[in-house]
Amino acid sequence: MTYQHILYEVSDKIATITLNRPDRMNAWTATMERDVRHAMEAAAGDDNVRVIILTGAGRAFCAGADMEALKAIDPSEIRRGENNPPFDMNRRADWQTRYAYYPAIPKPVIGMLNGATAGIGLVHALYCDLRFAADNTVLTTSFARRGLIAEHGISWMLPRIVGHANALDLLMSARRVGSEEALRIGLVNRLYPPEQLREQTYAYARDLADFVSPSAISVIKRQLYDVPFQTLAEATIDANREMQIALKGSDFREGVASFVEKRPPRFTGK
Repeated sequence: MTYQHILYEVSDKIATITLNRPDRMNAWTATMERDVRHAMEAAAGDDNVRVIILTGAGRAFCAGADMEALKAIDPSEIRRGENNPPFDMNRRADWQTRYAYYPAIPKPVIGMLNGATAGIGLVHALYCDLRFAADNTVLTTSFARRGLIAEHGISWMLPRIVGHANALDLLMSARRVGSEEALRIGLVNRLYPPEQLREQTYAYARDLADFVSPSAISVIKRQLYDVPFQTLAEATIDANREMQIALKGSDFREGVASFVEKRPPRFTGK
C-alpha cells in the first residue's frame, strides 16, 4: 500500500510508523487514520516484525486533529465508524473500536513522543503499550478547551494509566503537562534528551526483539489488557492455562537452553 500521511519502515525486526505531516505538526486526518491502522495491522501480521514504534516527523508527535477538517466534520460521522474492519466475533469487542485496536496487536507498541502530544495524538499515545518521550515534550488532552468531551475511550484508558484524580485534572482543565510531571504521574515511562530519544528507544526495542520470547510477550500483553474485565480467579485460571501451553513450547525450551549454555536465545515465537 502507498501511504500518504505516514512513513512505514521495517528494519532489524522493528517496524517504525512515522506520522508524516511535519509542516502541520502531524495534525491528525482521516487519511492518517487509515494509513496508521493499515500499517499497524501489516506489522502485526509480519513475522519479521517483533516490535512496533509509533512516532512523528519533525518537532511534534501529533498536535491533535487537523483544525480545518474538524471545522467541517459531520457530527453523525463520529458514530458511523465507516473505516472500521468487519467485527471479529473471536476477539474482544473492546479492542475493535475506531482507535482502541492497539491492545489487540500481539506485539509491543512503543510510542516515541518526540514533541507536542495533544488531543487525539494523546489518545494514540495512550493506546501504545509504552511511552518514551523527549524531555521537552508537552502533553495535553485539549478537548475541554475546544468545547469537546473525552474522546475515543480516553475516559477509560487515561485513569488506568495515571489514576482517577489525575485523569479528571488532565481532562477537565485540558492544561499543558510538562515531561517531568508526565513521568511523575506515569503518563510516560521514560524521558530522554531530544538528541538521545531515538537511540534509547531503539535500544530498548532491539533488546525486546533480540532477547525476549515473542510468544511470551504476546500472551503477557493479552493478559494485562484482559485483566480489567476479569476477577482475580479468572486471571489465575487464564494464567494456568497459558502456562501449560508455554511449558510445551519451543520458546520455553530455548529460553532454558540459552540460559544454561550462556548464549543469546534464538526465539521463534512458537
